[in-house]
Amino acid sequence: MDADSPIVSFRAVGKRFPGVHALDDVSFDIARGSCHALCGENGAGKSTLGKMLAGIYRPDEGEIRIDGQPVRFEDPKGALQAGVGMVHQELAFCENMTVAENLCLGALPRRGLFVDRAETERRARARLDAIEASIDVRRAVEELTVAEQQLVQIAAAVGSGARVIIFDEPTSSLSQAEADHLYALLGRLRERGVTCVYVSHRMPEIFRLCDTITVLRDGRHVTTQPTAQLDEAALVELMIGRRLDQYLPKETTRAPGDVVLRATKVSSPRKFHDVSFEVRAGEIVGLAGLVGAGRSEVAQAIFGLDRDATGRVEVGGTALGGHSPAAAMRAGIGLVPEDRKRQGFIPDMTGLENLALPVLPQLARWGWLPAGAERTLGEAAFKSLALRAPNLAVPTVGLSGGNQQKIVFAKWLAARCRLLILDEPTRGVDVGAKSEIHSLIHDLAEAGTAILLISSELPELIALSTRMLVLREGRLVGALPRGADQASLMRLMAGVESSSPSVSQATL
Repeated sequence: MDADSPIVSFRAVGKRFPGVHALDDVSFDIARGSCHALCGENGAGKSTLGKMLAGIYRPDEGEIRIDGQPVRFEDPKGALQAGVGMVHQELAFCENMTVAENLCLGALPRRGLFVDRAETERRARARLDAIEASIDVRRAVEELTVAEQQLVQIAAAVGSGARVIIFDEPTSSLSQAEADHLYALLGRLRERGVTCVYVSHRMPEIFRLCDTITVLRDGRHVTTQPTAQLDEAALVELMIGRRLDQYLPKETTRAPGDVVLRATKVSSPRKFHDVSFEVRAGEIVGLAGLVGAGRSEVAQAIFGLDRDATGRVEVGGTALGGHSPAAAMRAGIGLVPEDRKRQGFIPDMTGLENLALPVLPQLARWGWLPAGAERTLGEAAFKSLALRAPNLAVPTVGLSGGNQQKIVFAKWLAARCRLLILDEPTRGVDVGAKSEIHSLIHDLAEAGTAILLISSELPELIALSTRMLVLREGRLVGALPRGADQASLMRLMAGVESSSPSVSQATL
C-alpha cells in the first residue's frame, strides 16, 4: 500500500438515531501514521463517527474505507481484527471482574479447562507497563478511580496491536502528569506507524499533538485542515459557528455572605484526615489537588455518600443529622458528580424524569404526581441551560455528553440548592457548553449559592474560584486567593516548598 494513501476514508457517511440526525454526508480522509483531531461541540457527531469506525455503530448511508477497501464491521471484534481499536469517553468494563480479567477478556489464557490466572495477570501487567501505569491487576475495576479506569482502557486499546486507535476524550479524567505520560505514549505509537484519531475538547493538547484537524458541526463536515493553518480562536469559531470572545466569565462582584457550609475535622479511613473549611454564600471555593489527594472523597463525604466518614458538617449553622444523601438534600446540598454516567442520572429515564428526581416529594400531592408538574418545572430549567435535545421526553442515554451534564445541573437548579458541590463540572464537554457552564456557575454564585468546585483543569479552577483550598495526600495543606498563578498552585499541590506569601492557612 502506498505510504501517501490515506489509511481511513469516510465517504458520504450518514447516521440517524430516533429523533436525531447524528451525521449527514460526512467525507474526509485520515493520513497514515498521523494524529488526526476530530473537533466540534457536543452533539456534533465526533463520538458517533469514531464508534462507526470502531464497529460499534454501522453507517446508514455512505461507506468507510480502510487502506482503500470498503469495510462494514458487524461488531467491535471485526474492527479489531482489521486493526482498529478505541479508547472510549464513557468507560465500559465488567466492573465486578479484576483489571487482569478485563484486559484479557475475550482471549483469556487457559490451562486445560481452567483460566490460567498467573498468565492472565502477567499479560495484564505487560499491557499496563507499556503505558507506564502502576495499577494492581488483581483489583476489581469497580474499586478503581475514574482516572485509573481510563488508564486501564488505554492499556487495552494499545495492547491490542491496532494500526488505528481512536482516542475519545482520553485525558478527561487524568492528572497533568498522567496526561503527559499519554502524550509521550502517543509519540511512541506514531513512531511505530500507528494512526491516532483524537477526539478532545482541550485546545492546548489538540495543537500540541495533532497535525490535522477535522471540524464537525451539527453532524456535518465543516473543514479538514493542517493544524499549522489554524489558531485557537479560528478553531473555536469553526466549531461553534460564531465568535467566542472569552471562555470564562467575569469575576463575581457579590461579597461573600453568611457561612453556608462548615466542615470540622471531617475524616474517612485511608482517604482523608481532619479536613476543616468553610464556604460562604456567593463564594466559589475551589478544591485543588493531584489525583488521589482526596478531593472527590471529601465531596462525597459532605454529601453523605461515605458511611465511614466522621467529623461535623453544618449547613446554615445546623449540623446534618447523619451521613446520608437524604439528609444532605434536605439541608439544601446538591452534588454534580465526577462520573455523570454512573452517579449523575438514570440513563433509561428521560431528561424530564431525571430532572424531577430530587424534588419529587415537593411535587407530589398525597403520594401522586400532578399532571404537568414535571413539565412545568423542566421547561424553565432546560431553557435556562440551552439544552439541545429534540424534546423533553428523549431518553438521557441518547444525548451528547454535554447535554447529559446539563441535565445533571438542571435537576439541582430545580431543587434550589443552598450549596452546590461541582466535581469536574466540564469533564468531556465542548468549548461552547463549557462556556455556558462557566457562566451558569458565575450566575449561581452571584445569586447567593455557595459553590464547592473541584476541577483538574487548573486554568478553569483559578479563573472561577473566589479562593482555592489545596489537598495533598488526604490533608488540607493551604489556601490561595483568586488570581494566584498556576505555578504556585502546582507547587502547593505537589508539596514543593514555596516562599510565596499568598499561601495561607488562615483562610481555610
